[in-house]
Amino acid sequence: MARFYSNENFPLQCVEELRRLGHDVLTSFDAGNANRAVPDEEVLSFAAQESRILLTQNRRHFLTLHIRKIVEHAGIIICTYDPNSRRLAESVHRTVEQDETIKGNLFRVVRPSQ
Repeated sequence: MARFYSNENFPLQCVEELRRLGHDVLTSFDAGNANRAVPDEEVLSFAAQESRILLTQNRRHFLTLHIRKIVEHAGIIICTYDPNSRRLAESVHRTVEQDETIKGNLFRVVRPSQ
């Protein structure tokens, strides 16, 4: 199973569902980084140092960091908002199961159309 680091904007219900699916998810709260206004570059660096795939809903900033290749990372998964946390977690789960080349890459998980 995958090792994730969830940015503080990532839904806790989805984190819990990913854990139920067997993934190792460290939250920004667990790491002592919540409510500290940690710059996005440092968030990505922390995830990289911990060899964790970053989970976030902050598309613009992390897409820019990925394109600029500021940090060699274990992967970034950018998710659109989905009120259905189980569906979101299952989509993230499928993404890491289907693609073995997560390291250094960016993936988008988009909420399905209704």
